Amino acid sequence: MPPPPHAAPQFIQLHQTDAAAVRAELAAGLLAQPAQVAPKFFYDALGSRLFDAITELTEYYPTRTEAAIFAQHGAVMAQSVSAGSVLVDLGAGSCAKAAGLFPVLRPAAYVAVDISVRYLRESMGELQQRHRAVPMLGLGMDFSSTLALPVSASDWLERHDLMVAPRCVFYPGSSIGNFSPAQAQTLLRQAHALCAAGGPGGGILIGVDRVKDKAILEPAYDDPLGVTVAFNRNLLLRTNALLGTDFAPARWRHVAFFNEADSRIEMHLQAEGAQTVRWPGGARAFADGERLHTENSYKWQPSDFDALLRAAGFGPVTHWTDARGWFSVFWGPA
Repeated sequence: MPPPPHAAPQFIQLHQTDAAAVRAELAAGLLAQPAQVAPKFFYDALGSRLFDAITELTEYYPTRTEAAIFAQHGAVMAQSVSAGSVLVDLGAGSCAKAAGLFPVLRPAAYVAVDISVRYLRESMGELQQRHRAVPMLGLGMDFSSTLALPVSASDWLERHDLMVAPRCVFYPGSSIGNFSPAQAQTLLRQAHALCAAGGPGGGILIGVDRVKDKAILEPAYDDPLGVTVAFNRNLLLRTNALLGTDFAPARWRHVAFFNEADSRIEMHLQAEGAQTVRWPGGARAFADGERLHTENSYKWQPSDFDALLRAAGFGPVTHWTDARGWFSVFWGPA
């Protein structure tokens, strides 16, 4: 018997690296007050491997806590998600989290969204072999500023008779925490519009890290083995490669703390001694102890994130949590 027709995923690459724009963005961040580099620059090949190592640390609870919630409550979640949905996986990466839910969600199609399809190809190929009847699309797109399926993806859905299928936006891993509340609201409204463009029964399934004691939060971002230190300092090497700066990583100290007023973990690199960082066409003098802001990770109270989802158009909202109440997975129907 021949295999079903969807034996290989398809790929669309929309995001193209603009080296001049990248240099301009990095230079503007270094010259800002305070200096900053966007966390998206963490993830070169080494940075991605270091982050994978972070997720294995005892102190870094989010990944395994979310996985335990999916393992315990996945079947109940599947009762909320409409049968035959198009599963739109934001920041899909290795596709592992979505793959773990395929047996219970049984999607009609899978759209994996990441900034580059190159990282998706191998993992999507393996996933397709396990689920040969499910059409799969890898979409290379930066959704951090605008989330909307391009015409080419809509054409792909139409070819598979899925334009009126419900759409489930899947955003695990608490990555929503990298956005400020206002930015998160914008992204969630765009996610709602994406769901509304499909058939009735769509919604969002999203992982959210919760507010908890800083004695739990801070070690997750400043582990005693120093893996997070290496991850943060690698950003300097990445900036050297992209902008031509002359950062010396050993002269920068990793700093991470919970900012209770803003309900967020902040990560910084702090200058160890006064120094001037130079790059072609520019320079920035850093005083001893001056910081370079590299990441925020917002933490949410369940009631506040429920309100955020409702303000974006989702509801009524349901969420599942672990026994300690450290993490939540929310479902918001569109």
